[in-house]
Amino acid sequence: MANAWMPGAGRVRRATPGSALYGGAPRAVWQTTESDPGALSARAVAQRLASDGRNAHLVWNPLSGEVVQLLPATVAAAGQLGCSDAVDRAREGRACLLVLVVGRASHPVTDGRMAGLAAILEWLDSWGVERRWPAGPPPEAASAYGSAGSVRAWAQGGHFGHSQVPASRAVGPGAVDVRRMLGMEIPAQRTIPQAPRAPEPPEGDSDPTGNGTRPHAATAS
Repeated sequence: MANAWMPGAGRVRRATPGSALYGGAPRAVWQTTESDPGALSARAVAQRLASDGRNAHLVWNPLSGEVVQLLPATVAAAGQLGCSDAVDRAREGRACLLVLVVGRASHPVTDGRMAGLAAILEWLDSWGVERRWPAGPPPEAASAYGSAGSVRAWAQGGHFGHSQVPASRAVGPGAVDVRRMLGMEIPAQRTIPQAPRAPEPPEGDSDPTGNGTRPHAATAS
């Protein structure tokens, strides 16, 4: 049975309750705080969200590996996906888990240290979020403005950048490497070993018979 609260994560008391989910394919949405992970802890960000009446399921600092949770997986972080249409996408899915990364979209998290990612992915796995990125890699921050997320891709569930949510106005998480984000490191190119070559016999002293004797010269008739 999946845990509503991620094992090992810290907790911050939220100011507003979560909302009911509508049902559908489970998904995870990755967001960015647009702040320096070297200057802010996950707990500091979570406490600020709570004091502002905002929510996320997890806040993650990839430099320290610190993870803090505000909401259980069983409720939605309603109103937190910043969509311009009338649909609250944060309530869609049997689970719709928002992970707020302490970092900037202009410096994708996959370009640096990602301490604690494996534990987050395992928790998302337990809620049925498949390790796939249906909408393809998220756009760079500079080109994310005005991009329209695909409703068809969203319906499939899986992992998404905030900028890929249909009708989103967000730029994060930037152009992350989705393979690294899903814990799928590309293996180094394999080198096929060459068979060792037999040593060349000394010049002028060959022994083609291989039995330690020299061949007899042919006798002219």
